[in-house]
Amino acid sequence: MKILYAIQGTGNGHLSRSMDIVPLLKKMGDVDVLVSGIQGDLNLPFPIKYKLHGFGFIFGKSGGVDLWASFMKSRFRKFIKEIKNLPIDKYDLVINDFEPVSAWACYLKNKPCIGLSHQAAVLHEKAPVPADADMIGRLILKNYAPVTANYGFHFKALDKNIFTPVIRQQVREQPISNKGHYTVYLPAYDDKRLVKRLAEFPDITWDVFSKHNKKTFTQKNVTIQPIENKAFVRSMAQSAGVLCGGGFETPAEALFLGKKLMVTPMKNQYEQQLNAELLREMGVPVIKSLKPKHYDTIRDWLQNGKVIKVNYPDNTQQILDLLFEEYAQTSYHKAQLTAS
Repeated sequence: MKILYAIQGTGNGHLSRSMDIVPLLKKMGDVDVLVSGIQGDLNLPFPIKYKLHGFGFIFGKSGGVDLWASFMKSRFRKFIKEIKNLPIDKYDLVINDFEPVSAWACYLKNKPCIGLSHQAAVLHEKAPVPADADMIGRLILKNYAPVTANYGFHFKALDKNIFTPVIRQQVREQPISNKGHYTVYLPAYDDKRLVKRLAEFPDITWDVFSKHNKKTFTQKNVTIQPIENKAFVRSMAQSAGVLCGGGFETPAEALFLGKKLMVTPMKNQYEQQLNAELLREMGVPVIKSLKPKHYDTIRDWLQNGKVIKVNYPDNTQQILDLLFEEYAQTSYHKAQLTAS
């Protein structure tokens, strides 16, 4: 069976999840990997057949998505060309992790496209929604990468096809300790702003991983270092707590590692607002920004924050088995009938 596994490459969450999914898929068929997006930082341990520009979002430097930069770098004509040129017909099964090029290529050719993503979960009817729901953001999220069937991951298993997170083996096998520092990953903030805000808590050692710097430096009680996968996972596993955005993989890994967690979702990023709503229900403190008006909340978390206990079993293989059982054989037999 010929499988295309398509990954959203904006940010690192989708890429990190693929490190566990792709090796399992390769036991189940002949797999090609597609990545679209321009802001990922992880080096994947397997070949990428298609590296595309796609249609992604650009992180800003003051706590949110930079909508103007996202528009300027969208290159819509290139996106359309990538959709038309992708040889989607050569695949028996397309599995999509919120990746728009393959999703729209399938849509235009009326080909099944199976969503295996966190976005499938946040849009589920049982997922909590903020009181001030962004309907435009929801519309974009729903139509960004259209699929014909959905399997989703969330911080809780909300329904029969909504599962707990895929936690990488690298994280599962990491020795856990508490060396007293706090690990920070806030890619929508620049280094200068982070140092200014975090230095207001002088008794805390902050270990910051940055998208905006290629060299490590320490200023006051804040160390800034470039994103490096092994160092980041080790820092989290040895931390007293994790301060991060409202993405999915990093909060999920922090919870799995038994670390107290605080999140500040990006502005102009509806998915992160949805994530934050479920985390809030679970007892994780959520702040809108790092502005001084939130310092008391941060200080209280540092002094009194609690670990939220979760159970995230390693069930990735079972999820893929379910997906294949329900859809893959049907797609394969249809392809065989067409070929004959």
